[in-house]
Amino acid sequence: MKKFAVTTLLALAAVAAMADNHGMPPGIAKKMAHCDNCVLVQDVQHEKHKGEGGAVGILAGAAAGGLLGHQVGKGTGNTLATVGGAVAGGFAGNEVQKRVSSKDVWITTVKTRDGSLMKFQQETPPAWKSGSIVKVHGSTLVAHQ
Repeated sequence: MKKFAVTTLLALAAVAAMADNHGMPPGIAKKMAHCDNCVLVQDVQHEKHKGEGGAVGILAGAAAGGLLGHQVGKGTGNTLATVGGAVAGGFAGNEVQKRVSSKDVWITTVKTRDGSLMKFQQETPPAWKSGSIVKVHGSTLVAHQ
């Protein structure tokens, strides 16, 4: 019975310590206590963000679609095919440009000393992982020494 009581008291003490540190383990909170801008990495996710479309993709697609559409039919049908091909080609060209200009990004979620979560995005793979302590430098994160 005494072992149960001791184990329960230790568990309650650990929970109380984590509550005082806004849910952070005491060892992590202690390491962060000496660093004003330090935060704890909660998660790092890789995402692919679609790029921007634009006039280049639209015009190139419209020209190609118009040329292909012009090969179909005669008279009014030819005119409709040319216009339809240009419209469809413009839409397709815009989508192709979005895919070509897409980029990989890494989203890092961190927990601050007060327990709030923040997200940071960067285009290069980060040097940290979940559980690492990093520094907030302006709007970016840097590895903590």
